Amino acid sequence: MDVARRDLILSAAALALSPRAFAADRPNRPLGYAIVGLGYYGQQIIIPQFANCQHSRLAAVVSGDPAKAKRVAAEHGLPARSIYSYANFDTIRDNPDVDIVYVCLPNSLHAEYTIRAAKAGKHVMCEKPMATSVAECEAMIAACKAADRKLMIGYRSHFEPFNLEAMRLARAGEAGKIRYVRSEHGFVQGDPSAWRLKKSLSGGGSLMDMGVYSLQAARYMTGEEPVAVTARESTDRSDPRFTEVEDIIDWTLEFPSGAIASCQSMYSANQNHILLMGDKGRIELEPATRYEGNRMWLGRDGREREVTAPPGPGKTQFAGQLDHLVQCVRTGREPIVSGEEGLRDMRIVEAIYRSAREGRTIRLDGRA
Repeated sequence: MDVARRDLILSAAALALSPRAFAADRPNRPLGYAIVGLGYYGQQIIIPQFANCQHSRLAAVVSGDPAKAKRVAAEHGLPARSIYSYANFDTIRDNPDVDIVYVCLPNSLHAEYTIRAAKAGKHVMCEKPMATSVAECEAMIAACKAADRKLMIGYRSHFEPFNLEAMRLARAGEAGKIRYVRSEHGFVQGDPSAWRLKKSLSGGGSLMDMGVYSLQAARYMTGEEPVAVTARESTDRSDPRFTEVEDIIDWTLEFPSGAIASCQSMYSANQNHILLMGDKGRIELEPATRYEGNRMWLGRDGREREVTAPPGPGKTQFAGQLDHLVQCVRTGREPIVSGEEGLRDMRIVEAIYRSAREGRTIRLDGRA
């Protein structure tokens, strides 16, 4: 009996120290994020947003630059034990302060660090695009399922007030029967040495970056999944920026209802626009998906009424997505932008590239 009692006590102590039990044992504490990658987005955009969160906090940083990691940790009051390199990242499993890993690395590293985080017993937020191939997306989903961990993709527009209101109005029939969506996203990528222009790191050019916004908008504005895509590429290969990846991709999506979406991504012009047209009117956002400063109009055939204060949760889109994953961890719900959502996008992205390469329409519904 003494041996049995001792083993029971030891088992209970081990369970209490595990990351999974730690989150469940203290349901009201903000859950801790480890930010993997201290580039501009991770360091300048995501980390400051913890000040706007109710349920999330910064718990650790992971970087290949020791000096930067120490500086960022010191700025946010993190102890030395909360600093990790890429080499010792797997030891994060032993840190009960870290509940979630946020992967803010170049696209080609998303799959590796998502899978390593899941094996370390951590839930994962992964930046978009989810990965560089369908196969990588499927491996990420499988790893998180095997570890019983949540996987969410950083589709921040699903937490941005104007985009949320546009979705609501579209579903409510504000524009009537949806006939057409136009979505264009791009910026001038001026640095030929940028990692986004290196195919081994990015997996592709503007489509893998800004094109995801255009594709997502077409899907969430219509509320449908496309059945076919026709695409074409326009890239000046003499431009030193585009020796490895594409500049402009233009594609058309066909939906089961008969609605059409015309989408673009580009690295040689600034554009940030979503327009939905129905048989009763239109919903327009421009800029549509910026970090801040987005605007929205309604009208019959123009910008007749500006929507200036859409209802929302009263927090930034970034804080909204950080806290959403925490709530999913606590309740067991699937994130509204789960790994499966990222996989759906990547299947379409691969079809867009194939259509542009082969010069023909690609069916997405299995029909010949």
